[in-house]
Amino acid sequence: MTRRRIGLLGGTFDPIHIGHLALARAGRDALSLDEVRLMPTGRSWQKNSSTASAEQRLQMVQLAVRGEDRLLADGRETLRAGSTYTVDTLAELRVEYGDDPALVLLLGSDQLRNLATWHRYRDLLGFAHIACTQRERIGLQDLPIDVEHLVHQHGRDALPDAPAGSIVFFVMPPVPVSATVLRERLAAGDRPTELVPAAVLDYIESHRLYGARALL
Repeated sequence: MTRRRIGLLGGTFDPIHIGHLALARAGRDALSLDEVRLMPTGRSWQKNSSTASAEQRLQMVQLAVRGEDRLLADGRETLRAGSTYTVDTLAELRVEYGDDPALVLLLGSDQLRNLATWHRYRDLLGFAHIACTQRERIGLQDLPIDVEHLVHQHGRDALPDAPAGSIVFFVMPPVPVSATVLRERLAAGDRPTELVPAAVLDYIESHRLYGARALL
């Protein structure tokens, strides 16, 4: 029986854009994942605030993945009181899914470089694998020493037949998107259909998020 592989992609998704979707699709295809769950943060301990509420960000993710193959929205972190820690989410998922399925945490290179600042980061691999890809110009060379040690200890050439414990790498096409610039464009009245799914843009305009004006 083939072990089920469940991909997990967290983020503020404020708003979700094509870069997030490209990463989810690339991880799904490169690692033969049965599904990828996109999980908007509730109250992120590393980011003081977001422009849209947790509920609105979840609704935008739900719109973005509608019709996508094996991409799902998961709102569990938006329902959690207090700060959101990835290790707690992984522990919850491990209880929910049991010991057998492989959980695969998808990260961009920016997040990997910052991994040693995460709450209980060394415990992550007890619950899941980590799969990383280079995002934009943030490279995977000369990693911070603590992260380099972790990769040296747990790095593998391919995702093993195991529920957790390894770090692997995959490739995605470059998709340069700045969330800050994107929000500025929305506030200026732009409708960047090349960066955001149309259904999400409609939601942003109808709820007047990021200073966007509703279409008349």
